[in-house]
Amino acid sequence: MNIIDCKGLACPMPVIKTKKYFDLDDSKETLVIVDNEVAKNNILRLAKGLKLNSSFEEENGLYKIQLSRGEFTEINEEVYEELVVNKASAPTILVSSNLLGSGDDKLGETLMKVYINTLAEAEVLPENLMFINGGVKLTCTGSDVLDSLNSMKEKGVNIISCGACLDFYNLKEELKVGEIGNMYQIIDLMNKSGNTIKL
Repeated sequence: MNIIDCKGLACPMPVIKTKKYFDLDDSKETLVIVDNEVAKNNILRLAKGLKLNSSFEEENGLYKIQLSRGEFTEINEEVYEELVVNKASAPTILVSSNLLGSGDDKLGETLMKVYINTLAEAEVLPENLMFINGGVKLTCTGSDVLDSLNSMKEKGVNIISCGACLDFYNLKEELKVGEIGNMYQIIDLMNKSGNTIKL
């Protein structure tokens, strides 16, 4: 069996190495080994996106993730068309700061709070709401917009905070809403989105 050893590799390298393997025409199954839960979760999200069968076990601090190609039931054509229409009208929003606009920081903080709270009540919600750099502060303990973000998450909005950014600000343990992601995932979602808005 093919083994992809990703111990000690920082995100998004485990995801990239696994994706490269399944890009090969003759790829069938592999065992991916990572040494942290974030990398494990990112690999499992990749597997879901690639429609791979997946399972994992934890052993002595290591996550051993079994991935293989499998048969999947095709989506009903009418349901598929409805999903495509809905996704086409829903933007992907990349939030790169906890402030909105440039100028006075206090005003920028207030504007971002108003923006997120208003977005949560909008008729068309974003498909993906992704936070990088200082934007990750909005998804962590002490944020004034956690209720609105949780409301959007419950309505199906995909909320992702950059893991490297959370590490930089020492906020990984303070994340309160959404998932920890990586740059590969963020770029992939932006590329697939018909409409990306950067704040």
